[in-house]
Amino acid sequence: MTHLAAIERQALCDTLDRIGPTAPTLCDPWSTAELAAHLVIRDGRPDLAVGGLIPPLADRLESGMNDYATREWAELVHLVRSGPPAWSPARVPVVDNLMNLTEFFIHHEDVLRGEGQVGPQRKISPELESALWGQLTKSARLMLAKLDCGVVLVAPGHGRKAVKRPTEAGTAVLTGAPGELVMAAFGRLRVAAVEVSGPELAVSAARAAL
Repeated sequence: MTHLAAIERQALCDTLDRIGPTAPTLCDPWSTAELAAHLVIRDGRPDLAVGGLIPPLADRLESGMNDYATREWAELVHLVRSGPPAWSPARVPVVDNLMNLTEFFIHHEDVLRGEGQVGPQRKISPELESALWGQLTKSARLMLAKLDCGVVLVAPGHGRKAVKRPTEAGTAVLTGAPGELVMAAFGRLRVAAVEVSGPELAVSAARAAL
């Protein structure tokens, strides 16, 4: 199995090196420095990351984010590039792919499309597209469960997957490359090259939610 998560991590870091710490991202209001800080904390600082789940610890997370985000840019990118610490399960390639491939793909696109660019800003390998489709079809049912319409995902050349049963509004059909469908499923439809078709109510519900 190709260690795609590691490849995507390095590609993201190459982009970060190129555009610097103050560029906008789709994770508004985060800059690239704040996004990089988030990744470092996610990789190896569970003591800080827990602040995203436990409100009384939120200030500690914010302080930690600020500490990392204000470090020298080369140092911060190096921390992201170095990956998780030795004790992390993500050091195992198969686990890393499961935990981090989609995460790093999305955040790489968050940087590349930070000014609202629509559609792919780079060439995506067939292997990466296939892996993203595989992960999306396993997670989309839970991710899209709260949409007020049925959902079918269609990735030409990869497959078709019904992930939510029709509602009274009907079913929205989302069609695009796997990477673009991933962006849409994670709330970034506005910058995704995805066609949304179906009954008007279903299309409106999908667009409003994504």
